[in-house]
Amino acid sequence: MTSPTTLEDFEAIELQAEETGIFLRRFGSGPAVLLLHGFPQTHLMWRAVAPLLARRFTVICADLRGYGRSGCPASGPDHAAYAKRAMANDMVSLMWKLGFPRFSVAGHDRGGRVAYRLALDHPDRVERLAVLDILPTADTWERADKKLATSFWPWSLLAQPEPLPERLVSAAPDAVVDDALGGWGSPANAFNSEVRAAYIEALRDPARVHAICEEYRAAATLDHEHDLEDRHAGRRIACPVLVLWSGRGPLGTWYAEVGGPLALWRAWATNVSGGPLEAGHFFPEEIPEQTAAELSDFLG
Repeated sequence: MTSPTTLEDFEAIELQAEETGIFLRRFGSGPAVLLLHGFPQTHLMWRAVAPLLARRFTVICADLRGYGRSGCPASGPDHAAYAKRAMANDMVSLMWKLGFPRFSVAGHDRGGRVAYRLALDHPDRVERLAVLDILPTADTWERADKKLATSFWPWSLLAQPEPLPERLVSAAPDAVVDDALGGWGSPANAFNSEVRAAYIEALRDPARVHAICEEYRAAATLDHEHDLEDRHAGRRIACPVLVLWSGRGPLGTWYAEVGGPLALWRAWATNVSGGPLEAGHFFPEEIPEQTAAELSDFLG
């Protein structure tokens, strides 16, 4: 149904959100589901999951601001342009323009952080939320240790002041992509050469590299602050939440003493379900059929 690097049945659309243009692909009919990618990916990560979901849903795969083919708005010293709050506002705007004032959202990695911020900031818009292989940003930073710093280097490296991380990533985008795709538990055959090349090409643009680093800087500052504000105010995610994580990754073991991912997410939401999938971090690309089945059962 799809070619290696495009969702050929999906309409390509560019819409103006509040501050920048957002690129997306859309296909299917029925209730709307928004799919959000992580680092170092683009909307292409959903190339095998989205067509399966489109049998039951209207599926929208969007590039986050700063990633893929979406715009790269100017940032400032506070990194607010790349906080998950700003990225979530983009998604609310584009979904409204597509005719979906209410929708479900699933996000992997960085996209999962945009997705849960969207659910917290816009509870009237989100029917169901799925977060894939993440914990809330506040919990991640507060429980960070040597294991996080050495295993998931983007958290610390890309959050450093400019221009150091920008120069390092721009000097070797292929090494960055290869390390992520090869080092976080998923086999090489989950990413064919064309997909890998597309991810590398997206990191050859200096404006995108800067935007991505700004997004990681925001995660270390504003995103954490926004989570703490919600926690202190007692704000919780109102909709049902599905939590899926890599059974071969760290989430199931690093946080076992506090009950694991489900226990941590239940501090943020009342209706939480889910569990591990036997795959690496990039399980939507590694086991798309199983990922789509889990999402379809929950979203349906």
